[in-house]
Amino acid sequence: MKTIILLLLTLTSIYATKINDVANIVGVRENQIIGYSLVVGLNKTGDGTTSKFTLQSISNMLKAMNIDMNPIDIKSKNVAAVVVTANLQAFARQGDKFDITVSSIGDAKSLEGGTLLMTPLKGVDGKIYALAQGAISIGGKNSRGAGSESHPTVGIVFEGGFVEREINIDLYNQEFATLSLKESNFKNSVSIQKAINNFYSTQVAIAMDPRTIRLKKPKNKSMIEFLAEVQDIDMEYRPKDKIIINERTGTIIAGVNIEVKPIVLTHGDITIKILEQDTPSQPEGAMTVDKDLVIGLSQNELYTTKGTTTVANIVRSLQKLGATPKDIISILEAMKSAGSISAELKVI
Repeated sequence: MKTIILLLLTLTSIYATKINDVANIVGVRENQIIGYSLVVGLNKTGDGTTSKFTLQSISNMLKAMNIDMNPIDIKSKNVAAVVVTANLQAFARQGDKFDITVSSIGDAKSLEGGTLLMTPLKGVDGKIYALAQGAISIGGKNSRGAGSESHPTVGIVFEGGFVEREINIDLYNQEFATLSLKESNFKNSVSIQKAINNFYSTQVAIAMDPRTIRLKKPKNKSMIEFLAEVQDIDMEYRPKDKIIINERTGTIIAGVNIEVKPIVLTHGDITIKILEQDTPSQPEGAMTVDKDLVIGLSQNELYTTKGTTTVANIVRSLQKLGATPKDIISILEAMKSAGSISAELKVI
């Protein structure tokens, strides 16, 4: 039986950061747009005859060019039906270019070497905001280092989108603006209010709730100048503790000071005992592994020399005992379920 004994000490972290890093200006955001089209010029890697919507789309396109063709008679494998997606940046103006993503929706084997035909891109309101067209790039390697064969049915047209309709946001003539925290937190909301009001030596910010701060523009500044200054103001920030787990790769990401409450937990041949203790003790004859970890005489007991108990200590201790990533993930999930870990646990 492997036993881990750790000691509990509560740690609270406060950081200084820019308001821009933790809050957005309401109304200033990207807008998603989408369209349907065809990719042509493929080397027999396009949709087959089973993708009837592709054949119908080819027929409709030819009819628009005064060529009447029955979909049944179309046998080409050089065309693929695709969905085109993009994010339209805030304050984008007519003629601005942006990248678009092209994804196959039929049974095409690859979009490599293809050209996207002119595609209207619509918003959620059904209006056309941009047009897209151009040669598709699959890319030599994706982010994991794999070859282009990994996702040959998804490509990018660099600067293939053109803004046709602008989304007007009139900030200049506004007297009020609203900040929205990226994560709801009462303390951070009040901290932003205090930081802004201290900066201007008057009450121009009011925290409305744990996510919303209402701003009133000073009379001697334009709204653009005001928001530029507000975004650059330093504030005291209390980050929300999170533990991110990637079950596929076994990767665990956690803040250094995420505390763990007292608990006794057994997983297989590993037993974890977390005890409250004012003065941490080290067993006689124990061997120091590093500055934080000590192994007891039985080789199955671990202690912390500093008397702190955090997720980071537990993970490092389990690794010293030879626990697999799967075991560590299961133990953390069990601790979260038992209420020993209060931080948010997110599995991706």
